[in-house]
Amino acid sequence: MDEGESTQLLREKLNSDDLDTADLSRLASRLEHLPLALAQAAAFIEETIITVDKYLQLLEKGDQHLVDLLTEEFETVGRDSGTPHAVVETWILSFEQIRQQDVLAGELLSLMSLFDRQAVPRKFLSDYGKRQQTQAPRGERQLVKALGMLKAFSLITEDKGNCFDMHRLVQLVTRRWLEREGAMYQFAEQALLVVSQNYPYGKHENRAICSAYLPHAYAVLKFEGNGSRDERLARASLLHCAAGFFDYQGHWREAERFLVQVTGMRKELLGEEHPSTLSSMANLASTYRNQGRWKEAERLEVQVVEARTRVLGEEHPDTLTSMANLASTYWNQGRWKEAERLEVRVMEMKKRVLGEEHPSTLTSMANLASTYQKQGRWKEAEELQAKELSICSRVLGEEHPSTLTSMASLALTWKSQGRLGEALDLMRRCVEFRQQILGPEHPHTVSSSSAMRGWEEASSRSRDETAL
Repeated sequence: MDEGESTQLLREKLNSDDLDTADLSRLASRLEHLPLALAQAAAFIEETIITVDKYLQLLEKGDQHLVDLLTEEFETVGRDSGTPHAVVETWILSFEQIRQQDVLAGELLSLMSLFDRQAVPRKFLSDYGKRQQTQAPRGERQLVKALGMLKAFSLITEDKGNCFDMHRLVQLVTRRWLEREGAMYQFAEQALLVVSQNYPYGKHENRAICSAYLPHAYAVLKFEGNGSRDERLARASLLHCAAGFFDYQGHWREAERFLVQVTGMRKELLGEEHPSTLSSMANLASTYRNQGRWKEAERLEVQVVEARTRVLGEEHPDTLTSMANLASTYWNQGRWKEAERLEVRVMEMKKRVLGEEHPSTLTSMANLASTYQKQGRWKEAEELQAKELSICSRVLGEEHPSTLTSMASLALTWKSQGRLGEALDLMRRCVEFRQQILGPEHPHTVSSSSAMRGWEEASSRSRDETAL
């Protein structure tokens, strides 16, 4: 900013009539008229109740070697090479003051610098405080005090959604500071543990929170912690849950990339037949199946079925799910009879173990109906699909992805029976809901939209021919 804008900003931030214009001008010039540095300087002056002249004296007494070192590190990473010393100088003064007054505030700032700098959930910080219990308890009052101090020093801001933002330069300086102090690994591990603990598995019901937390997941996964067993297990859990969200979005390649890492880590840490390892293998096979890589999917699924049957028993829900997945891979290879035999077996066991209205049982009914479709057994397919759609709508809701899949399948059966009008009405509802819930670019939305357009053209041609 120019001279006038700089002194005006300082007057507004300091909110006092008793200010010497010459001192304000000196401070503005000393801090290179940079708004961020001026705001932090004003916040420090307000919080510590000192004069502008005294703040200038503190700047002059600062550790110039440290300022030079931190600024040079910006240039080393190839970003912000033009960052003025002013940012580093004001940050160092503020951070040293904070660490003296409130240890938790300093820790929270360090932790936040390793998340994405925008929309850091308060819950992340609260959970960190609870897990880092020292001799003195760190409850809500301590958290409010610590966050209040960081806001007072203009190091973070709070939005209306109870989340916090950090200026990009403050984030970078804090990271460089952690590296210099040898504390980066410690806080990188804590940041990873916090996000992993809070990131839910990426299914339909969790889509909003998964989307909101995903930038933080990406951020913490970039850093290496101390390499403890707890950290490695937390990393695997976060990758697993985020892969579920990619799968939900139809981003199969990204899901595969994460699950390959998870599977390797869990095999090493937990063993090849641990339930968590088998879950990752099953999900990885699912990504192969979604990409049409049937042989790779089948190889993994056979391993999972055999291991789960041996470890958990044939009627365990996880074993039944893996059997259903293997049947789906047979189906996709046109091996209808093999698929049908396995699907009938799975459906009957699920009815007995889980109940007829359990979501997993409904999925099995849908899979078997699809196999009947492929064999041209339309009446058998329709009977199962109508029953499944009715239960899905009541139990899961009309807009649930599984319900929408049932709609699309029943519409296809009706169309194959020559009931084009009924099929079109149902497919239009399906497309409308999928666009709202999954988005227009999701693979399921694209496929149902394409089918709908083709049927509309067929219906239009039929009307034209009838008119003729």
